[in-house]
Amino acid sequence: MYLLGIGIVLLLMKYLAIGPVAGWSWWLVLAPFALAVVWWTWADLSGYSKKKAMQKMDQRKADRIEKSRVALGLGTRKGTSKRR
Repeated sequence: MYLLGIGIVLLLMKYLAIGPVAGWSWWLVLAPFALAVVWWTWADLSGYSKKKAMQKMDQRKADRIEKSRVALGLGTRKGTSKRR
């Protein structure tokens, strides 16, 4: 996502002729967009995106269970490992 933001800023600077970016080649200005496509392709093909989504779901589940335990008055499990 950072590459996309950098690309947008560079694109605006080039289009509006602001600063040293105005003199840069269009290839250099558009390079962050190409790098973002490469990153997203790698993340999808390697399973990185799926792994991060699963970690987020697992954390939400653990938080929901912990909240339920506290609401039921069973105490917290902060001191114990969450893995079994």
